Order: sequence, then structure tokens, then C-alpha cells
Amino acid sequence: MSESKGTDIDRILSIILIIAIILAIVMIVYVIVTPKQGEKFTEFYILGPEGMADDYPTDMTVGDEGEVIIGVVNHEYTSITYWLEVKLNGTVMGGAEIRLENGETWEQPFFFEAAEKGEDQKVEFLLYRDHNESDETGGAYRSLHLWVDVG
Repeated sequence: MSESKGTDIDRILSIILIIAIILAIVMIVYVIVTPKQGEKFTEFYILGPEGMADDYPTDMTVGDEGEVIIGVVNHEYTSITYWLEVKLNGTVMGGAEIRLENGETWEQPFFFEAAEKGEDQKVEFLLYRDHNESDETGGAYRSLHLWVDVG
């Protein structure tokens, strides 16, 4: 009787082992076949006129034209339509609709003129998603700013 009992236990353990191996193979195939999706985000940046993150037009005189390069890169894993708005002291100076596929980059120069004298004038670069005036927090999806002194 003890031999029969040992054989039954061996059979049950063998079946459990086979099931465990099959489950492991199925899980490995699932991990290999299912693409990994990374973090979803949008790059939004401004560069100086030479395409570097320096030499921004921060000291100007009335009538001067400042130049920055505005860049947007979509890493959202879907097509996105962005709305870009640029303001100087709260007054809209320009805007653009930007449609980007995942992984696509948009980079354009933007020119602005200093119309009034004053220190610490705020140039705001506001990026909205899918034509929404604001996100859940009441602001732009992404925002950048530059302080300009105009003499």
C-alpha cells in the first residue's frame, strides 16, 4: 500500500509541475508579445536664437525684436493636437495649432517685439492639449516663461 501511495503523490506532483511549467511559458510569451509602454509626457522647451539653452533675449530696448525657438515633442503614445499661445504681460502675442504623432518633434522660431519700457516683463509660453483651454488644474498643460527687461 505504501508504494501505491508514493506513486499517487509522484503523479500529483508531476501534474502540478507540468501545470506550473505551462503557466510559466504562457507568462513569458505574454511578457514578450505585450509591448511595454513607458511614461506618457510632452517635451516643451524654448531655446535661444542659436538653438542652445542660453543667450535668451532678456535685455532689450523698445522696438527691439527678440527671438526664441519653441519646441514640442510628443511622447504621449497617441496623436495629439496642441494649442500654443505666447503672451507678454498677459497680452496674447501669437498662437499656433500643432498636431503631432507620437515621437514627432515640432520646432519653430518665434519673434516678439518689446513695445513698452519696464523691468521683469513676463513672456509666457503656454501649451494646451486637444484644444482644451485648460487642464484639470485650471492652467495650461505645459508652461514656460522668460523675464525680459526693456529699457
